[in-house]
Amino acid sequence: MDDQAHAARTIWNCLHDWWTMLPKEKRSLGAADAAIRQARKEIDWLAALPAQAAQAVLKTYFQAWKNCWDGRADAPNFKARFRSAMSVDIPQGRDLNITRVHRRWGMVNIPKIGRVRFRWTRNLPVGKHANTHNRITGSRLVKDALGWHIAFRVQALEPKPEPHAGPEVGIDVGVSLPLALSDGDTKAHGAWLTAKERAKLLRLEQRAAHRKTFRKPGERTSNRLQAAYDQIQGLRARAKRRHLDWQHRTTTEIAAKYSVIVVEDLAITNMVKSAKGTVESPGNNVAQKSGLNRSISEEAWGRTVELLTYKTARNGGTLHKVPAPGTSQRCSACGFTTPGSRESQAVFVCKNPDCGWSGNADHNAAQNVLHLYRMGLALIPAAGRAVVRRASRVKPATAR
Repeated sequence: MDDQAHAARTIWNCLHDWWTMLPKEKRSLGAADAAIRQARKEIDWLAALPAQAAQAVLKTYFQAWKNCWDGRADAPNFKARFRSAMSVDIPQGRDLNITRVHRRWGMVNIPKIGRVRFRWTRNLPVGKHANTHNRITGSRLVKDALGWHIAFRVQALEPKPEPHAGPEVGIDVGVSLPLALSDGDTKAHGAWLTAKERAKLLRLEQRAAHRKTFRKPGERTSNRLQAAYDQIQGLRARAKRRHLDWQHRTTTEIAAKYSVIVVEDLAITNMVKSAKGTVESPGNNVAQKSGLNRSISEEAWGRTVELLTYKTARNGGTLHKVPAPGTSQRCSACGFTTPGSRESQAVFVCKNPDCGWSGNADHNAAQNVLHLYRMGLALIPAAGRAVVRRASRVKPATAR
């Protein structure tokens, strides 16, 4: 599997170089297909990747450019060996030949590898349960620090969802309180690692830092240091998996309850920029800003919004984004925006002498987020950017 993943990554990089160097009039899907076939014949270790998986790399690369031209993503780039996830695509479901051994395990056929046992975690349309409208169309092998995993692509016929009849809600994301809802509900979580696992992680990081001092500049990483790095990545991957599980459960609950979900349009990339500055003008509170950046990245706000987007549409609801500036400083009771009203991370006190309302700062921000939507200030993406729309509410979209 490692050999196939490295071959797939190399084909992607060679295809990217071929695409960027050729003139526009010579770029075509047929020419790229011929180049891949020739490379697999001339380079022996590229033949470790099945021909169908190589074709899947080509289709994925062209789809990446289409997404870039449509403004949905950035341009595809080079995949580095140590910074990209190892993965192999199996585009045809009929080659998998999936069988269920018993309740917890199943067997799947992987091209050029053979029969492999996998953990059965979800119901799959195999055997008598498979038909034209509910069948497996392919799979993807992905490797992380915990090992290899297989994800199956399932084609299913779902009924068109009815319009959701639930209430509207605004959501404010944060660090100390992950999700605060405008109706007073909160969605929080604890530490992703236990106390014993956190102590082990600290011990491994100290061990890796100590072993790194013995490595000379330009010298390859020793086996001991690499073993420490692997254990650290394993613990972090376990924490990431627990976080993703919490996000899925929380977003599923929210999407099933509310018909309209309103979130802030946050520029997260700008929020996590370093405050180090330059030599001429060094930044202030660099250590504190670095810790805040790590906390923001760990919460993965963008992934939460992505999960809410498709789950809300699947349930017959809609998700909208509103401008973020001023939502944490505006008083939801009187509507005045005064500097310094948020006295702490959790307490909001209105500085308007005629109001003086006080309450939870996160819930106040969530109510302001919902207020902006009701005022018709929803942001609608257009050609890769967001524009303010002052109009009536958008009808619920249907899931495809």
